[in-house]
Amino acid sequence: MKRAIVVGSGAGGATAAKELQGAFHVTVIEAGKDFHPFTLNLRRLSRLKKTGLFFDAREIQILFPHMRIRKATGGMILVNGVGLGGTTTLCTANALRMDRELQNLGIDLDQEFEEIGREIPISSDHLRRWTRTTHRLFDICREMGMEPSPTPKMGNYDNCRGCGRCVLGCPRGVKWDSRRFLDEALGKGASLIKNSFVDRVDIVGGEAKGVWTRYRGKKRFIPADLVVLAAGGMGSPVILQNSGVSCRPGLFVDPVLCVAAEWKGSGQNREISMPFMVRKQDYMLSPYFDHLSFFFNRRWKFPAQDILSLMIKLADSSQGSVSEKKVDKRLSSQDAATLEEAVGVCREILMRLGIKEDDVFMGTTNAGHPGGVFPLTEKEAQTLHHSALPENLYVADASLLPKSLGGPPILTIVALAKRVGRVCIERMAG
Repeated sequence: MKRAIVVGSGAGGATAAKELQGAFHVTVIEAGKDFHPFTLNLRRLSRLKKTGLFFDAREIQILFPHMRIRKATGGMILVNGVGLGGTTTLCTANALRMDRELQNLGIDLDQEFEEIGREIPISSDHLRRWTRTTHRLFDICREMGMEPSPTPKMGNYDNCRGCGRCVLGCPRGVKWDSRRFLDEALGKGASLIKNSFVDRVDIVGGEAKGVWTRYRGKKRFIPADLVVLAAGGMGSPVILQNSGVSCRPGLFVDPVLCVAAEWKGSGQNREISMPFMVRKQDYMLSPYFDHLSFFFNRRWKFPAQDILSLMIKLADSSQGSVSEKKVDKRLSSQDAATLEEAVGVCREILMRLGIKEDDVFMGTTNAGHPGGVFPLTEKEAQTLHHSALPENLYVADASLLPKSLGGPPILTIVALAKRVGRVCIERMAG
């Protein structure tokens, strides 16, 4: 049986591994370790923050090693998960199909999305777990003609206990993450290598021969007949560049900014993250308690249970780049204008709730959906394979997306990875 290497165990990697195992013998290589939810007492940390010890968002990596924080050259904070499951373990499990731009290229993923619906439990039936304030925010958005809708979630929320730790790793396993698919692949015979960084793909004579990895300073070559890169929107580009494949300076990151105010007893810090959403052309809005801003932004000085926040998730322009040493990302003038417009909408929602405009404060701009530096075009609509790559080297993550989604990408990445797996089997497994 031919050997396949899948780099990464997030949404794209775990899906590709599940699809490929059986037609290939798959080895998944993950840079991180086993994932464990954040278990420290948040109330004690809240008291500790008053000492001023928390002043840089990157400190969270000391408390929670599975969350990697870095700063782009423009100052924006970038967040991603490190460990089995990638960033899916830290996401809010939103299940939105967001493939319009792919459809415009002629890429039809209907079959893949239908399969996902059978494999992953998806439901919007969590309204009974909303706080009274969230119900009121939903009504205000509806009164403003914004057409809010409950957010479809991946997982079984009957077991949700309202701990508010969705983005810190669900302690009860309520929300779905890609480790479920990884376990399926391993159950069918796939192999897993943890704590191992892939530096580059060894390309000889226009063919991928395998990958070079690092573990505790030691280098190792692992041969393969097929290599699928799914190390994420900032990981795969670096591997490609180290392998001699150029990437587009077109990074998007879906920036997030929270608009907040004191609202005593709101209890948002113990609620399902992003319970409903409002979708606009270039951004989306959703109630969201921002732990990053709460611990590291001095304007978030009120008790966690008394802070009410609305998230803006921006569909930013593809202006940025990724290299091994740095990430260059700044908001364009158009991005800034759209963000200002969205802030105005959030202010109006909060004022209709009863909050004074002068009492509104901003969160810390951060981002967790990088992609777009190796985008698909109409030429790749059928194969999902770039001509710049060897025939046996594929990409299966957000790097393929042609532009920012301005919303949750996981479901779309899973669909893309399913198609990539299917294409690899059709073209190579024989």
